Amino acid sequence: MEGEASFPVNFSSFILSLATSALIHLGQEANPATGERSVELPSARQVIDLISLLEEKTKGNLTKEEESLLSQILFTLRMKYVEVEKKRHP
Repeated sequence: MEGEASFPVNFSSFILSLATSALIHLGQEANPATGERSVELPSARQVIDLISLLEEKTKGNLTKEEESLLSQILFTLRMKYVEVEKKRHP
């Protein structure tokens, strides 16, 4: 595809893509389609659960760097989820 920037297609970039999706659903990033921020907690939860499932199913098959990235991303997303949920339902 001419004119498009290429990026590596690997496990780490896949996880980062999912994490970005979760951040969009948490209202931390603007939706690229609309340019707006909105909070969709059920969608954010679903993406976080999907990343957690990937962590479980790939255990023992990842490099140390991939394991670390996955662990850090899940921790960050879970903390952001709790933070956003508390703001919406004090």
